[in-house]
Parts: sequence; structure tokens; C-alpha cells
Amino acid sequence: MTINASGWRPETPVVGNSTAPTFTGNKGLMLEEALIFEIGSAETTGVEVAPPVEAPSRLGTLGRAKPIGLPGLAEPEAVRHYTRLSRQNYAIDLGLFPLGSCTMKHNPRLNEKMARLPGFADVHPLAPVDTVQGALEVIHQLAHWLVTLTGMHSVAMSPKAGAHGELCGILAIRAALEARGEGHRKTILVPESAHGTNPATAAFAGYAVEDIPATAEGRVDLAALTARLGPDVAGVMITNPNTCGLFERDMRAISDAVHAAGGLVYCDGANFNAIVGRVRPGDLGIDAMHINLHKTFSTPHGGGGPGSGPVVFSEALSPYAPLPFVEQTSDGFRLVEEETADEHHDHSFGRMVAFQGQMGMFTRALTYILSHGADGLRQVAEDAVLNANYVLRSLDSTLDAPFGASGPCMHEALFSDSNLAEGFSTIDVAKGLIDEGYHPMTMYFPLVVHGAMLVEPTETESKAALDQFIGALRSVAERAKAGDVALKSAPHFAPRSRLDETLAARKPVLVWKDPELAVAAE
Repeated sequence: MTINASGWRPETPVVGNSTAPTFTGNKGLMLEEALIFEIGSAETTGVEVAPPVEAPSRLGTLGRAKPIGLPGLAEPEAVRHYTRLSRQNYAIDLGLFPLGSCTMKHNPRLNEKMARLPGFADVHPLAPVDTVQGALEVIHQLAHWLVTLTGMHSVAMSPKAGAHGELCGILAIRAALEARGEGHRKTILVPESAHGTNPATAAFAGYAVEDIPATAEGRVDLAALTARLGPDVAGVMITNPNTCGLFERDMRAISDAVHAAGGLVYCDGANFNAIVGRVRPGDLGIDAMHINLHKTFSTPHGGGGPGSGPVVFSEALSPYAPLPFVEQTSDGFRLVEEETADEHHDHSFGRMVAFQGQMGMFTRALTYILSHGADGLRQVAEDAVLNANYVLRSLDSTLDAPFGASGPCMHEALFSDSNLAEGFSTIDVAKGLIDEGYHPMTMYFPLVVHGAMLVEPTETESKAALDQFIGALRSVAERAKAGDVALKSAPHFAPRSRLDETLAARKPVLVWKDPELAVAAE
């Protein structure tokens, strides 16, 4: 940033033959927008509020000693400020979102319409059960289809997201082991190709974590895993399809080996989108698996959430699943919130959350399932895999595809920066993609591939959209292979040029300070 005679202005990089910044700082219709503290003032407001009635303070020494200093804006200024900021966000409604290992698929507007219906949008978790029978039926019906699609025995609906679901599964595994007198098993085996949250979850639950290496083709080394099994191993956490975008062909053999050694199998189901309707994890010997509803069943992702990560269980783990759950009776639906004496929840490890989970996400997910039907869900997986393989084979002659020779991928195409010109890396390709109008793919993950670039196109992208993205990525990659120095300072056409991300992460500026006061203080 620079200060000139016209006030605060962003630096404008040299691009082509143009070196002069615009007077406003705007770039075409991408409007420059300062911080709200810089454009507002405490004397301005869009509303009139009557002075508060004088009354004795009950705050004692905790009362505010000086004005809070919040900026005030007139209504049109406030609307324009946040609208301009929103234009600087990349979103699935703007274009293809190629984040690998983090499915960013289109959310059908039908789902949103259903979630906004009265009775769903305004339901309260403390409402009497007899007044929310419809909501409970939605939860119960969604639970039925999740169990059916996975071939498992039961499901816990309350976990709020993927990592929360992982913790739910590991806690159930721990409860099961302790119930049979094997609490001494304190080691969880995690393959190199698993999601990064898997070892973190196991460690958080108090387990020691040991890595299991991958084979040259990017899958779990079955021999190494089998050799490590023993009386101290509680189980394995495995991602399938894995983070290299490959299906673990030995999954059944892995499960059998772990069970024979007295352990249990947790599967990270974040990539269920690639196999829904095609493969039932229960048939592979899995004991617990979370399902990210936003990835497989199109509920909003990230900031558009909140998340939801139901966990399906095998018959062996069902008695240890968390509360509450919805049960259908002759009188309707009821919430089971206490441990029961039946064979399903007599040893529940307790609760994961205060209430029942994310109602809005349940409504959206069930809408997605019912509107697609069995054939539609199967096509979701088939098209996700087809699109990823189209990207892989369209670019494997341009970018290095470390596991390209292993055969087709699943829903993600994995590339590396190994064939770029010296001095160029994944980050240069990613920043170049921003200039092309795309959010970058997942970078430097999975860790088993140096300079990884993980692309997930999802099933909701057309061939035309894929062709445009492939063309853009190929163009940037060819520039990096040719040593185009302009890439080292990309992006050039974004609201901000390349930042020092390391400094920003280590020393983030989280509080705005009035520059005039800062100068005066000096």
C-alpha cells in the first residue's frame, strides 16, 4: 500500500505496457474498498436512536471509560461496503472450484427452498417433541438412507463436521475396547495417504499415532500394516478413497487383518462422494465412518455452513454410539436422550453436542437424496470420477501426474511441480490461476507428493467448464515450464498482488489502528 496526494491507494504492478494506477484504485469493475474503519466515522450513523435514559450503572469498575470507536456509515455506504467486499470472494456460484480433498459442488436451490420452509427454518431444539414431529421424521428418514447407502448398522446424527465425526468414531472405538477389558490398546495406525485430521483426532483422543507407509502407486502398504498389528493397536484410521485420489483396493483385507488382531477400523468418509451408490463401506469391514453432508449431499460448505458429519457404525460399535437418536414408535417419533437397556445403546459413550445436530443441513441433504433417487446418486459418483479422470488425462502430458500410471483415479486428479522450470513451484502455478479467474486447487497436499496440486472438479461441472479450466491450468503450467518470470509476481489482476503469506501467518495484523494516532504516539 502507498500514500499519495489523493490519499490511500493500493500499489499497482507493471502489467503489459501500463504502469499508471487509476485515480480511484479501482480496476475496471473490481472496486477498491478500504477498511470500514477508514471509510466510517463515529459521528455518522444510518439510524437515529433516542438517548438512553440516565440510570445508575451496575457495572462498577467495568464500565466503559471512553467511546468504543466503532465506525458509523449511512445505509447506502454500508450496503456498498459489504457488497464490494462480497465481489472479492470466489464462490461456486461464480465458477469452478477445484479444491481437491474438499468437495465444492453446486448446492441445488431446491435444497435451500426446502430448508427455508416454516417448521424447518424456525424449529427450536427445546421445542416439545410433539410439536416437531415433522423435523424428527426428517432426521429419522435421513438416518435411514445414510445407513442404507453405507451398508452399516446405525448412525449418529449429531456430530457437526468431519473432524467432529472422526472424534465420535474414535470415542466409540475406545468405549468398545474398554468394555471388553482392552483399554490398554493405545496405538492408532494412520496411513500416509489419510486426511491430516485423522492423526490429529487420534492424538486428541489420547492415542499414540504411528504412520503406515504407502506403496509406489499411492495406496496403503498392506504388508507393512499387517506387520505392525499387535496387542497394543486399537485400530486404524484410513481414508478411502484416499487423499491421492485413489481407491484402496485392499480395504477388505485391511479390515480383516485389523479385526483378526483385535482392533477396529475407522474410515474417513469425506470422499464418499466418489463411491456413493456404487460401494457400501459396510461391505468392506468398516466399523465407523463419518459422512460430510456438504461434500456428498450438497449442504453448504465452509462459511455457508454450518457443517454436519453424521457417523455410521457397524453392529459391533452401535451400542457405544453417542446420544441422542430419533426412534420411531407406534405413537410417532421420540428422542432417546438417555442410555437405554436395549442392545443398541446400553453402553453409549455420551453426547457429542448439546442437542440433535444441524437441522438445516439434514433438510438439505434429505432433499438432495430424494430428488436424485438411487440412479441419480449412482450417477453422482460416476460423473465425479469421470470428470476427475478427464482432467487427469487432459493434463498428464503437461504436468507431472505421480500416480497417473497406476490407472484411473477416483474423484481427484493429483499433479506435482516436479517438471516445472528451476525456481518455479506449485505456488507460482496457483497464483497464475488467480489471474485466470480461478480459485487455486489444493496445494502441497497430500504430503506424500512434493509440490502437490490436488484438483477435484466434482460432478456438477459441465465439459465446457472443465475444458476452460484445463486450458487455463495448461497455459499457466506451460509458462512455469518455460520460466516465465511474470509468474513469480502473480497475481497481477486480483484486488491484491502476491502477499508474504509466511509473515501474514506468523504475525497477523488483527487490530486496526488509526494511523494518525499511531504517528502521534511515535
